[in-house]
Amino acid sequence: MLTRTLVAARTRLVRICTELSSQVRGLMKTFGLIVPGGKGATFSTNVRTLLEGDEALSQVILPILSAWQSLRSQAADLSRQLIAAARQSPSSQLLMSIPGVGAVTATSFVAAIEDPENFRKSRSVGAWLGLKTRRYQSGEVDYDGHISRRGDAHVRGLLYEAATVMLTRTHAECGLRAWGLRLKGKLGFKRAAVAVARKLAVIMHAMLV
Repeated sequence: MLTRTLVAARTRLVRICTELSSQVRGLMKTFGLIVPGGKGATFSTNVRTLLEGDEALSQVILPILSAWQSLRSQAADLSRQLIAAARQSPSSQLLMSIPGVGAVTATSFVAAIEDPENFRKSRSVGAWLGLKTRRYQSGEVDYDGHISRRGDAHVRGLLYEAATVMLTRTHAECGLRAWGLRLKGKLGFKRAAVAVARKLAVIMHAMLV
C-alpha cells in the first residue's frame, strides 16, 4: 500500500506540473508570446526571457511559474524514492530486465498486481488493464474495435510508453520487439504499440509468477 501511495502521489504531481506549464504557455500565447520548446530549466529560462520588460504580465505568470518549479522539485524527490524502492525490490529488478521497462513502470506494475496469484492466467492481465480490444457484432458486422480502457489507466499508459520505447529506441535482440515491428508494418504504429503493451503485461505477470 505504501508503494501504491508513492506511485499515485508522484503521478499526481507530474500531472499537475504538466497542467501548470501548459497554462503558462496558454496565458502567454494570449499576449502573443510563444514559449519555445523545452523542459525543466530551459522552460523556466524561456518564460522569464519573454517576460522581460513586461512587469504587469510578469506579476501574473511568475507566481504560476514559481509553483511549477516547486512542484517539479517535489515530483523529482518522489521519483528518486520510487527508483530507490525499485532497487530494493527483487520483483521490480526482474521486470526491469525487459528492454523498455524502467523503474517507474516496473514498480507501478508490481504495486498494481499486488499478488500474481490473483490472476489464474497471465492473459487475463491485459484485459484487466483495459488493453484488450472490444468486439462489435451486429447482423453481418463483426470487427474488433478500440481497447476497453478499463482498469488502472496509469499502468496502462506506462505499458504503452514502454512498448513505444521498445519499438522505436531499443535495439536489443527481443522476440517481442520483432513481433511488434511486423505488426507495425501491417496495422500501423499505434495499434502495434497497443498490442505490444498488452503482450508485455502478460509477459511481466508470467515473470512475477
